Amino acid sequence: MKKITLYFSLFCLAHTGIYAQSKFAQLESEIPTPNAYRNASGGPGYAYYQQKADYNIQITLNDDKQTISGFETITYTNNSPEPLEFLWLQLDQNLFHPDSDTKKIEVEKMEDFKSINDVKKKLDFYDGGFKIEDVKALGGQKMKFFINKTMMRIDLAQPLKPKSSISFQIKWWYNINDRMKVGGRSGYEFFEKDNNYLYTIAQFFPRMCVYNDVEGWQNKQFLGRGEFALPFGDYQVSINVPSDHIVAATGELQNANAILTAEQKTRWNRAKNSDQPVMIVTQDEAEKKEKQKATDYKTWVFKATNVRDFAFASSRKFIWDAQNVKIGTRNTMAMSYYPKEGNPLWEKYSTKLVAHTLKTYSKYTVDYPYPVAISVHAKWIGMEYPMICFNGGRPEEDGTYSEETKYGMWGVIIHEVGHNFFPMIINSDERQWSWMDEGLNTFVQYLTEQEWERGYPSRRGPAQHIVPYMRGDKSNIAPIMTNSESIFQFGNNAYGKPATALNILRETIMGRELFDYAFKMYCERWKFKHPTPADFFRTMEDASAVDLDWFWRGWFFTTDHVDLSLEKVNYFQLNTQNPTVEKALQKDQKENADVFIGHQRNKTSIQQTFDEKDTSIIDFYMKRNEFEVDALDLQEYEKFKTQTKQEDLALLDRNLHFYELHVKNVGGLVMPIILKATFENGQDTVIRIPAEIWRMKEYNVSKVFIFEQAVTQFELDPFLETADVDTYNNAWPRKVEPTRYQLFKQKQLQENPMQRDRRLKETLKN
Repeated sequence: MKKITLYFSLFCLAHTGIYAQSKFAQLESEIPTPNAYRNASGGPGYAYYQQKADYNIQITLNDDKQTISGFETITYTNNSPEPLEFLWLQLDQNLFHPDSDTKKIEVEKMEDFKSINDVKKKLDFYDGGFKIEDVKALGGQKMKFFINKTMMRIDLAQPLKPKSSISFQIKWWYNINDRMKVGGRSGYEFFEKDNNYLYTIAQFFPRMCVYNDVEGWQNKQFLGRGEFALPFGDYQVSINVPSDHIVAATGELQNANAILTAEQKTRWNRAKNSDQPVMIVTQDEAEKKEKQKATDYKTWVFKATNVRDFAFASSRKFIWDAQNVKIGTRNTMAMSYYPKEGNPLWEKYSTKLVAHTLKTYSKYTVDYPYPVAISVHAKWIGMEYPMICFNGGRPEEDGTYSEETKYGMWGVIIHEVGHNFFPMIINSDERQWSWMDEGLNTFVQYLTEQEWERGYPSRRGPAQHIVPYMRGDKSNIAPIMTNSESIFQFGNNAYGKPATALNILRETIMGRELFDYAFKMYCERWKFKHPTPADFFRTMEDASAVDLDWFWRGWFFTTDHVDLSLEKVNYFQLNTQNPTVEKALQKDQKENADVFIGHQRNKTSIQQTFDEKDTSIIDFYMKRNEFEVDALDLQEYEKFKTQTKQEDLALLDRNLHFYELHVKNVGGLVMPIILKATFENGQDTVIRIPAEIWRMKEYNVSKVFIFEQAVTQFELDPFLETADVDTYNNAWPRKVEPTRYQLFKQKQLQENPMQRDRRLKETLKN
């Protein structure tokens, strides 16, 4: 640091420059104008409406051919103020049609074909997609329909008037996809060792699109990434499967007496009153069924009220456990279904994770409203539906697992169960805005993980984890406010960055109390409704009295990153006017200032200078001691004291330390300045300056601080809470952090720590 003397005086600083409003302008130009459907506070308006779609579905799962055939009756209610000339439905299985756009638009290079399996996958033919056999009215009349890729339009004989309903029937079937070969959010997994299948089935029936006040019909094509926009409704679904299968599904089982054995019903009743998992189907029982396959079929019947979708899982391999979870005044059954290949992890953790997730999410969002919550184990998957989700996390065949596998399983279960809240209850449009579903859910997932295990190594949430993405190549980064199908780096954009943004809001910008209240208010306002980004932005401000437009603009509408640099620190002390103090200081500064190497060497290399040989050349100035305190100095100082107020003299004697800090906004994203000052005595203080300091000067600001103690170190963002991409320029003086460099690296065996522990025990035993 440099040290400069400042004579005591009163002065004011005049700022110059043109007021730039881009970063702190209000959001009105970027978000829709409030109206009767969505008001200015971020809540549903007095004219808000939403449609209703009720389903009665009968399906058969053919375990020999891996097909699903179904017949459904849809009752659609038009609550909008407009008549509807036609209806749009989603045909998501058409993603797998041999001629689907998803396959056509996939960018490929020869370098993608690394093995013969990659070539086989390219050449394999899978006859996917819905086979629509019939669409008719309840009276049996054929209805005209047109299929446009993953969408189907049903043309009505006459417009469906407001406050009116229509019922119609669809008959269909399709070949279930092999997830291990062709991928997919649902499908089947084949277990070659015991010749059995595990089915995780979703998007298995034609589903109504959303019609709302924002865009009319939400009929964007399904290309695979953007998920689903769906209306709420009531479901009754009959699922015909082999008689030895166990079925997990959205909703409550209606015919348990006809389906479950007496022992299973006894265990089920015990689970209803247990706060610990109770086995309904044990591993031994599941393994016996794997060996003897039933040839007859039976039907499981489920009902679900006020849900936006339906999914199920079916297999004779399923182990099943359950426990009760008390949420407010409601009892919910937390359940897990998994093959033996999931143990020991799944039996030990899955249902407890479900219960913990329901409780934690209910605390931060809304009370979980449904009677069941289910976690199903399937390899290489993580996907969510109302009351049920499909989750990966499989141990090794010997029953051991790595920490990565364990944390991966924990994280995916929490995340997918959490999707019951976003978007199954707070029902945002995933086809358009993935972040409203994935980002908000990932944020609450982080909170839930931290309450599961202290110091849980969460992948997303802490600000520093998003830094590599934020400082990356901007040509490969899109703003959060980008359509789901057009996002670069989907995980970072839709999950990581919005979750980080909310964490920063909670911890740094708003504080926990204000944030938690506003966030919960958003969830309460929009439960069982269809919110948009503007509704979220407005509610967070409305319920907190914090102007966040600058934050939404920077984090959600741009690709700017955070990089605040502490460019310069100027050090000042007040001139005491005391000649004894000031001249001693001047002498010390002059002696310490001359560090030129030539002058240092001359002290020994020049034996005698000319003036040392010939003293006759010495004049007044060469003899004068400029740092000597004389009688006039003392006299002038006494006069100064008589003319100065005692309180001002006392201020001069306090030996205050003035620091002028210059901070540069290198990354473009404005953020609060969080400054830690460390003093000579080892103590420190943290100063928090709101982001509004940048409102007049977006790229360079300065601030003066006055301390009683001298500062040895200044540091920006000391707790890594703003996602600053370059921490080296945060410190003054600059800090160099040591890193251990390993010159000799030992080759590691391909084993997880549990396997190594077994090997160690065998070694010690021998």
